Amino acid sequence: MSSRAVVVPPHVARPLRLLPFRGLMLPPARGPRGTVERALARPGARVEELLARWAAEGRLTHDATPGLYLHEYTTAGITVRGLVGALDVSRRAHDPGEQAVLPHEGVHCDQVEQLAERMDHMEVDPAPILLVHRGSADLRALLATIRETAPLARFTDHTDQHHRLWAVRDPDHLARVEAALATSRVLIADGHHRYAAYLALQARHPGGTRDTGLAMLVDHDDTPMFLGPIHRVLPGTSLESLAGAARSAGLDFTYVPRRQALAALGPTSVVATDGRRWAILAIASTADRAAVEILHQDLLPARPGSPPPAAYRHSVESALADARPGESVAVLMPAVDLDLVTRIATTGRLLPEKATSFQPKPTPGLLIRALRDGPVAR
Repeated sequence: MSSRAVVVPPHVARPLRLLPFRGLMLPPARGPRGTVERALARPGARVEELLARWAAEGRLTHDATPGLYLHEYTTAGITVRGLVGALDVSRRAHDPGEQAVLPHEGVHCDQVEQLAERMDHMEVDPAPILLVHRGSADLRALLATIRETAPLARFTDHTDQHHRLWAVRDPDHLARVEAALATSRVLIADGHHRYAAYLALQARHPGGTRDTGLAMLVDHDDTPMFLGPIHRVLPGTSLESLAGAARSAGLDFTYVPRRQALAALGPTSVVATDGRRWAILAIASTADRAAVEILHQDLLPARPGSPPPAAYRHSVESALADARPGESVAVLMPAVDLDLVTRIATTGRLLPEKATSFQPKPTPGLLIRALRDGPVAR
């Protein structure tokens, strides 16, 4: 298989297990301003030397006792909480009913290989992947009890993100977490390539520390993440050619004033503009198909010629800035519903690249896991 191929990551099998580990903590407010994530991501970085230097300087702490960590962070008034632990990736699901972790985007083989090589060389998990689910009432009650105790750490980092962390080490608490998660099925919100790299490393080195990978699990019913859209810019496309493609695909395309177009943006329609004219494109998501799928599978292939691939923009303003009459079209997308994404992932289908944007994400480099600590207790 070509290293540039896009593939579905393997599925981890139930029971879902989030295991204790010895946390390496580098609060960004105390660490080098804005350099931690770059240092840990740099190819060839001598991470062991970096960690030793930061520890000598008093910036880095390394817990003596394994635990799970309850991490709460707040950005722009949105608070997110999640359990951070070592996700057991040692078992593969052989049928859909066994699946514990659901990817909803494909991964590029070459990027997975590069990440796996870098993590193998560093011998650390530099940041958790982000998982989301709808948790049980018992688990929410337990975490609420833990939050009533004094946090292990509390600080504001260099991005003005506010953090609180609690260590979960009580054997009874850990047993309740294990029982609550055993039958859970979780969606990957962010970190598909790192998840695939975990699996690649586990396949190379089974039975050791690489049987697990660092993950943060957020209960969407406790602290919902904002699930926003990612907009498209279509270079080499005119609004007229997009209208023709819509007709070929059996979709309604209606020119309207700007105000009417923006007011119509929602689950049943997207907005297209070349910066001068505006249109509503009826792409109604259904119980098992998202608008972004219809756009990429039905509409875009119907454009004449061979226009360049779509570009992605996270804000309306940046998408509109690239719209040019006769040259490029901005397509403003609605947000995708979490339950719809989960249903699609459960069927084994993948959404198009850059279909979802879960926000806010935690600042990278706060909780780190050293693979040299030895196997995670099971």
